[in-house]
Amino acid sequence: MHFPGVSGIIRGMRTKTATSAPARPGLLNLSPLEQLKAGKLKRRLLQLFVGLSLFGVSMGFVIQAGLGVFPWDVLHYGLAQHLPLSIGTIIIITGLLVLLAWIPLRQAPGVGTIANAVWIGVATDVTLLFLAPAEGLPLQAVYMLGGIALNGVATAMYIGSQLGPGPRDGLMTGLSRITGRSIRLVRTALEVVVVAIGWSLGGVLGVGTILFALFIGPLTQFFLPYFTVRLPDAEASGRALLRAGGAGAATGSRRR
Repeated sequence: MHFPGVSGIIRGMRTKTATSAPARPGLLNLSPLEQLKAGKLKRRLLQLFVGLSLFGVSMGFVIQAGLGVFPWDVLHYGLAQHLPLSIGTIIIITGLLVLLAWIPLRQAPGVGTIANAVWIGVATDVTLLFLAPAEGLPLQAVYMLGGIALNGVATAMYIGSQLGPGPRDGLMTGLSRITGRSIRLVRTALEVVVVAIGWSLGGVLGVGTILFALFIGPLTQFFLPYFTVRLPDAEASGRALLRAGGAGAATGSRRR
């Protein structure tokens, strides 16, 4: 499972001019403590967990479509062929192991980071428990396309809660920071590595993997302005990172 690239979303935002859209709530570059103090915490926590739950549901639909899975899920599915563990459990273990890599990168996890590492795996397993595999190409296509679209909504919801990036997002931004390489290059390299390892272990590649890579950025960019929680006090402090759906002041050094 790859937790979609906010780098692509940010790049898309930067292509717009400042006059192309009205001002929208801004995504902020907040420390873990600032995330908790920024206000509207109950609403943001609710949105975070709804978003993470829908993320797991979307993964379940794409897996049961049988037409290829998300890039990081190629690795998860491959590992599941060799371990007596559910996909959701492997997602959780992988997320926690990725978090360990944050230590040398000096990344600070937020509430959303920890929730992301655990809750998505739980939601995926619950979905797979009740959702039967799709039979026939028409239903497979509905599962796949619906799962990708739902993933765009879910990603916008958990990013928009402003409670910290997911484990894989933080790994990417941390590596970009210490290596000086672009987010695009680091993201591509990570995904190539995890897909290659997952495929060698028996993971599934397919049209769903390709469609996800092509469309998750634009989909999340579209939905993000509607789910980004505005935090006026934090914005007033001058910490605004970018404008969701607007011109944005982001650079390639900051990313989910």
